[in-house]
Amino acid sequence: MSAHEAAGYGARQLGYGQSPAILVVDFQRAFTDPAFELGRFEHVHRAVERTARLLAVARELGVPVIKCFTSYESLRDVPPWKVDAMYRDFFHGMPTTEPDPRLHDPDYDYTFSKTAASIFFQTPLTAYLARLRVDTVIVTGCTTSGCVRASVVDAFSHGLRPIIPEDCAGDGSEEAHRRNLHDMSLRYADVTNSDAVIAWLRGLKA
Repeated sequence: MSAHEAAGYGARQLGYGQSPAILVVDFQRAFTDPAFELGRFEHVHRAVERTARLLAVARELGVPVIKCFTSYESLRDVPPWKVDAMYRDFFHGMPTTEPDPRLHDPDYDYTFSKTAASIFFQTPLTAYLARLRVDTVIVTGCTTSGCVRASVVDAFSHGLRPIIPEDCAGDGSEEAHRRNLHDMSLRYADVTNSDAVIAWLRGLKA
């Protein structure tokens, strides 16, 4: 048992609510297509495949699917990232900003661009979730230690229940993935897997 756990961190589960939505953070070609510098992490590719399965079930059941991609108008818009590719490969209209085709359903999904780490920051998401009366967000995407974590913290801060299916989140470092999942599970989110989420969604809709 860690010192955090001994002090009571992670002692409670958030649990599921009654009105879920799936959030897909940055599964865009920049991170999922090996043709691009940041798109060569096998752990991310495995997460895409698992997320595609989850989204197919969500759409079948009528659960909202909300996707974001990172993209900028010009260098003036780019925040001070510490990642070189952000200043070169993330501008509107570039192939890198396209949603991964394995996950994308333009006739069903609500998809928009973001400019910071969190899917919530200065995007339409908060108002959209309020309109749908969503209380639970299933957070998927990449990277676990970066934009996924930022999105989970913001979901928690907005009073939502963040649930992370660990096999639907990817990172360049599996160690960073595990470490950040564990840390979020002690503070902000419940961590589970896609099979458990799918079973819950089917039971809820039944």
